[in-house]
Amino acid sequence: MKNIKKITYFDIKRLLNANDINPISNFNDNDYFTALNSLKDANESELTFFNDDSQLKILEKTKAKACLISEKFVKFLPISSKSILVNNTYKSFAILSNLFSLKEKSNGVISQHSSINNTSIFDNNVQVEPFTVIKENCNINKNVIIKSNCNIGPNVVIGDNSIVYSNVTLQDCIIGSNCIIKSGAVIGGTGFGFDPKSKVRINHIGNVIIGDNCNIGSNTTIDKAVFDSTFISKNSFIDNLVQIAHNVFIGEEAIIAAQTGIAGSTKIDDNVMIGGQAGISGHLKIGKNVTIAAKSGVTKNIADNSTVAGFPAVDIKSWKISNIKLSRL
Repeated sequence: MKNIKKITYFDIKRLLNANDINPISNFNDNDYFTALNSLKDANESELTFFNDDSQLKILEKTKAKACLISEKFVKFLPISSKSILVNNTYKSFAILSNLFSLKEKSNGVISQHSSINNTSIFDNNVQVEPFTVIKENCNINKNVIIKSNCNIGPNVVIGDNSIVYSNVTLQDCIIGSNCIIKSGAVIGGTGFGFDPKSKVRINHIGNVIIGDNCNIGSNTTIDKAVFDSTFISKNSFIDNLVQIAHNVFIGEEAIIAAQTGIAGSTKIDDNVMIGGQAGISGHLKIGKNVTIAAKSGVTKNIADNSTVAGFPAVDIKSWKISNIKLSRL
């Protein structure tokens, strides 16, 4: 995370205030930091953060110039490190990580070693790197970056400021603005549909729609719908190696960890968190604010505000009680 940028306390304060976090510190506005770094590795010009009680001993020895911290832990800071008091340290860290990082911007160059179909439309300042193929009926909007060896199209829209990393395959999909599609992702491929007896394949003619500000992890696959759309709503973050089948609907603000599999036509509402290696059967309804623990097997609908675990997945309190009873046998 280190870089040569110099970020002033005024910059930090302004950005946190814009996100409803009001930092308190005795730094002057023109005091600066060169990087955001860990408690253990931060040096005398860098900013760090404290969010985990298990790291108190590391906090006591940090060499950081300053630390994002809550008031109750300030007494553990060494004298050489000043506090920046915030009411949500991890959120503050997340916000400031984007301030300190050197955000990649399009250079506006379309490589002569790429292949662009003449039916596709490009907006201003699009970057396309070598050995990428863009097929028919694509619409690439402004400031988009498409890395090398990608296969885009047919029938793809990519929104403003989105980045598509190397070796991605996109077809029959609409990608929103400010999205990140990581290497190896396949979006808009044909789903796993066929007649079980005759093995006649079902021709999927739908698409995939991904909302603004979504993150799609490496080697994740999102299959297009049979008729309408597989849908990923805005601000959803999907980890590496996730399988999302045809006609799945995922609501806003979803967090889905690696190696999760979601079978066809399942509807997942807003603010759902799914742990790694979870499996969700098809044609289910998962309510708002649901948490599904890692390695859970979901075979039934889940009501709003539930937390479930185990296989088959049940209320997490019941699951814990069952595990305690089994451990005593």
